[in-house]
Amino acid sequence: MSSFIIATDTTADLPKDYIEKNDLGLFSLSYTIVGETYSASRELPEKEFYSLMREGNIPKTSQVNPDEAKEVLLKLLEKGNEILYIAFSSGLSGTYNSGRLAAEEIMEEDKNAKIVVVDSRCASLGEGLLVHKAVEMRNNGKSFEETCEWVKEHAKNMIHLFTVDDLNHLFRGGRVSRSAAFIGTVLNIKPVLHVDDEGKLIPLCKERGRKKSLLKLVDMMGEQLGSYDKKNDIIFISHGDCIEDAEFVRDEVEKRYGIKDCLINYIGPTIGAHAGPGTVALFFMGDVR
Repeated sequence: MSSFIIATDTTADLPKDYIEKNDLGLFSLSYTIVGETYSASRELPEKEFYSLMREGNIPKTSQVNPDEAKEVLLKLLEKGNEILYIAFSSGLSGTYNSGRLAAEEIMEEDKNAKIVVVDSRCASLGEGLLVHKAVEMRNNGKSFEETCEWVKEHAKNMIHLFTVDDLNHLFRGGRVSRSAAFIGTVLNIKPVLHVDDEGKLIPLCKERGRKKSLLKLVDMMGEQLGSYDKKNDIIFISHGDCIEDAEFVRDEVEKRYGIKDCLINYIGPTIGAHAGPGTVALFFMGDVR
């Protein structure tokens, strides 16, 4: 088995036991809510976080800075000199750039260090699915170089489809206008969005009502599978404290496409701060985002 190190961010929304089992390095983006700051070293349970949001509390998030990134990388280098860091989309955060700068500085100081930083252009369990594929490659004996190249080449094949329950969170993040948020709320309109090739959030369509928006995710999956129609052995689904809706999407995917293996987890606070409670996101591999 290959022994290189794989690292990612808390924004990959992978379960703790998965991170521990696969010995993943972790870059922690912090957030502040009700005057308290949290990170991977001081966590607020997701359910409590979303309860605070539902009460009207607005979180603020912070990216990883270059000094913090360097500290994480130096600690990881104590385990081995080859590190693949799969970073949160540069279209949504400066964390990738902090990691890149830190890696360059370290490799100038230590010629034995080999650090590859990949801009995943992914978020939540889309980033997590890319990490999972890299972990599988490492576990199957693929080399550091082979895995790095595959991740760079296939990041664009990680499809993100999601819907939100409350447009006001997207308004605060600058994704929709005030009037669109107001009208959408009054008319019970639920937008469906994706993450494009640049790693940015892009609206795709609008559905009237919650169930229709969830079914639209599954409809659009069929449209975007392309040559990956029979290649997806697992899907990932993340949710903003609405497990029943996530399970509904999982069951629909299994019924329509026969994919039985699924990882479901919370959308973590960093992304949940902008998407809000009730968000459901579906991730799989396809030809084109």
